[in-house]
Amino acid sequence: MEFPFDINQIFTERISFLDQNLVADRWTARRPDLQANLATVIDELGRASAKAQQLTAAVTSASKLQSQRHQLYLLKDGECSGGRGAVVGFLKVGHKKLFLLDRHGVHVEAEPLCVLDFYIAENLQRHGYGLELFDFMLQHKNVEPGRMAYDRPSPKLLSFLEKHYSLTQNVPQVNNFVVFEDFFFNRAAAVQLRKTPPKKPDGEIKPYSLMERGAVRQEQRTPPWPFAPHQSPQRSGSSQCSPPLSVGLSPTRAPHRVSVSSSPGGTRNQSRQSALIGGGRERRSSQPNLVARHSLYSQHMDSGAAGLLDRRLPGLPSPQFSLPCRP
Repeated sequence: MEFPFDINQIFTERISFLDQNLVADRWTARRPDLQANLATVIDELGRASAKAQQLTAAVTSASKLQSQRHQLYLLKDGECSGGRGAVVGFLKVGHKKLFLLDRHGVHVEAEPLCVLDFYIAENLQRHGYGLELFDFMLQHKNVEPGRMAYDRPSPKLLSFLEKHYSLTQNVPQVNNFVVFEDFFFNRAAAVQLRKTPPKKPDGEIKPYSLMERGAVRQEQRTPPWPFAPHQSPQRSGSSQCSPPLSVGLSPTRAPHRVSVSSSPGGTRNQSRQSALIGGGRERRSSQPNLVARHSLYSQHMDSGAAGLLDRRLPGLPSPQFSLPCRP
C-alpha cells in the first residue's frame, strides 16, 4: 500500500511496534507532521482490512489504538515506490478477559493474548509477508500460537494457522473468539486459566400464606423503635385469640375538652363527680378524659352518667363498692 509521503521517514525499521503512544521511534515524536502521517497510515490500513473482511466499520484506527491500549505490528517494504517505501500489512494484538468453554463444556475464565486484526495487502499476499510478521510477533511476545485466542478469524486466517502452525482442532465457543485444544492442554497457559466456581444449587422454595407475606412487608416498612409511631392493636375477625381493644382507641368519639364553669358551684360539682368516679373500679387510657367502667365508655362524665354507671346491668355481678353519701 503506497502513500504520497515517505514511509521510511515514519518507520525506520522493517517491522515497527506501536502502542497507545503512536510513536514509531524517537524522531517521530519530535515532528508533528510525521505523527499526522502515521495516524493516516493506520486509518487507511484499518479501512482496507474492514473492506477485505466485509465489515461495516473499521476495527483498527489511530484513535482506537490510543484508547484501547492494544499493540500493532506494522511491516513495510522500504525499496518500493522509488525508495519512499510502502506498507505491506499489519497485525494487531491485545489481552482480553474471556469466558471460554473447554471440550468438556466446563467454563474457564482466562485473559490470553488475542489476535484482533490481521491484514496483508491483496497484491502482496502469498509472498511470505504474513508469516514473517506473525513470527516476529510470537518472538516479541514470547507466546505460542496455540496459547492465543483469535477474534472472528477469517477463513484465510484459519487456513494460515493450519498450514504454518498445525492448528486444526478448535473448540466451539459461544462468543466470536476461536481457541484450539492446545489452549487448554498447554501447561504454560494453565497459569492464565482459572475455572469459575460451580453455581450453588437452588434450595427448595417454601410457600407461605398471604397473611405471612403481608406481615413480612409490614415489618419491612415499619421503622425501628423509637422512630416507629405508636400503633394500637386492632381486633381481627379471623383471629381467635386477639389482644383486647385499647380504651384509648375510640373510633366513634373524639376526645374533647371539658369546659370548666366559672360559677361558684362548678367546683363543688366537679369534686363530687371526681369522688363518684374515684370510688369505683375504673380504668384510665392513654387519652385524657376517657373512663371505662364495666362495659360503658365515656369521655365526659356528669352526675347523671355516674348514676348510670353505678346501676347494675343484667347478667353482671353486683359491684363491690358503694357511692359516698352526700353530707
